[in-house]
Amino acid sequence: MSNPLETLARPIPFDKIAAHHVQPAITTLLEKGELALTAIEAGTGQNYQDTFAALEDATLPLETAMGIIEHLESVRTTQDFRAAYNEVLPKVSAFWSSIALRAGLYKRLKSFAKSSAVKSLTPTQARFVEKTLDDFERSGAGLDDNGKKKLMQLDQELSQTTTTYGQNVLDGTVSFELIVDESRISGLPQTAVVAAQEAASQKNHPGKYRFNLQAPAVVAILSHADDQSLREEIWQAFNQRGRGIGKDNVPLVAKILELRKAKAQLLGFADFADLATSDRMAKTGAVAGQFVEQLRKDTQAAFEVEQQELQAFRQELEGNDAPELKPWDVGYYAEKLRKSRYNFDEEELRPYFSASSVLQGAFELAETLFNIKIVETQLPTWDSEAKSYEIADAAGTILGEFYTDLYPRENKRDGAWMHGLIAATPGKKHLALFCANAQPPTENSPSLMSFRDVETVFHEFGHLLHHCMSNVEVRSLACTRVAQDFVELPSQILENWCSEKLALDRFAQHYKTGATLPTELVDKLLAARNFRAASAQMRQLGFASVDLGLHRNYQPKEDGNVNDYANQILSRFSATRLPMEYGFIASFGH
Repeated sequence: MSNPLETLARPIPFDKIAAHHVQPAITTLLEKGELALTAIEAGTGQNYQDTFAALEDATLPLETAMGIIEHLESVRTTQDFRAAYNEVLPKVSAFWSSIALRAGLYKRLKSFAKSSAVKSLTPTQARFVEKTLDDFERSGAGLDDNGKKKLMQLDQELSQTTTTYGQNVLDGTVSFELIVDESRISGLPQTAVVAAQEAASQKNHPGKYRFNLQAPAVVAILSHADDQSLREEIWQAFNQRGRGIGKDNVPLVAKILELRKAKAQLLGFADFADLATSDRMAKTGAVAGQFVEQLRKDTQAAFEVEQQELQAFRQELEGNDAPELKPWDVGYYAEKLRKSRYNFDEEELRPYFSASSVLQGAFELAETLFNIKIVETQLPTWDSEAKSYEIADAAGTILGEFYTDLYPRENKRDGAWMHGLIAATPGKKHLALFCANAQPPTENSPSLMSFRDVETVFHEFGHLLHHCMSNVEVRSLACTRVAQDFVELPSQILENWCSEKLALDRFAQHYKTGATLPTELVDKLLAARNFRAASAQMRQLGFASVDLGLHRNYQPKEDGNVNDYANQILSRFSATRLPMEYGFIASFGH
């Protein structure tokens, strides 16, 4: 039988791709890619098709196959599939690294770029020529042979180490379970209670409640559970993912930082932050750091007020001798304060946000805004919960196909993301998907989303629209392959529609009665939208600051343990004192 990863016929047979297909397919595609690059080097024609266009075509089959393999490793991993993926990853990483280091290829591309033929290129093609040569320089094209060899070694090791890091987080997430009885579930929303009860029954714990470290359970417990010890247990476990015996990510973080710094300096940059920002608006890590620090200063006063208010609120409830807030208390008391201040319980919204109606609302909004049509199809998928669709323009031309995968599973990583599997040129179909990890359906109700889940769906769908509605003649500049500073804009714009009554009326309907979301609840939602906004902003600034600190300033010999160093930075942005064992950087893969 033919190998589906080699032929890549549409529709992609996700249900047929298995671990034993990976190694032979990638070996074949690597060989074909190598031959295609050699042919470009050996060519003599001074035209765009034989140089830059040929370069795009040379890597397309391998890029597509690896994208599919990486996707399946994220949503349907097995021991065999992971082993197959890990086996081919070093070879593929070496191939990608080698492209910019091929002296003959670089010479051929530069020769065309200096020729008079460049004047006849379209603006998009000219941009591709300019950007490709710049990327080659940033990827080591100007290094000597020893430097190129060292860079390839660094890239291979980085690829393997970062992959292991992500796999450790997934393993740490799915290996945890907590079985409790009814005495510990007080305060939890009914949706979370039913889900935990069904999860326990499926694992042969009838009459009990099973919680894991996937987002629906974690958020429900930290926001609503009256049992402080339950909140603490879940918070501690969640923040210890990636710290397992034999799978501790902290040493990997130190290794990743060491490798990235070595790579940056080999390429002529002071540190990895300068390398990463050199083609963005900030241009240097120092400018990025100054920007983040100024935002922190501007946010600090409001942030401190919010923490004082929260502690005072706890004392109102429990007396002046109420203890200092712990990290696992913040979400719980913040939710109570929000209810008190705005008479608003976000759980009241869930019955109006069934997953099917949220998806349909997002689709209808896009159809209205962009004059497109979205219909469900029956393409092969990787899981029974994944759905397929196609997007057509007003004339009926299919622009792209896409998939959705909205619920957590034990073989699926956490978080939410959009993955553009195929970026097509005009006249061909794009292929993409977006994933989330919302509350799954139960026996008696559909998936009922929190408002944050709704925003997430709209956000990732915004990325997907950006991908599938692209009409750019050069694949490497199409879809979301834009300046990093810009890429979040379409998703943010679509996400903002979730707070517009006009949009909410299209899809926010009670899953039992069909009634639209009452104006009173919408008003409360909007009124509470900026509740503890300074704390939310400081959380994001903490992520940015620890990232910049690790990549710009951290010195292992002087600063010691990398986890302790990161915690010192994060403590400036935390609403409470952080425990010494806090292990955030062991699972922060964004």
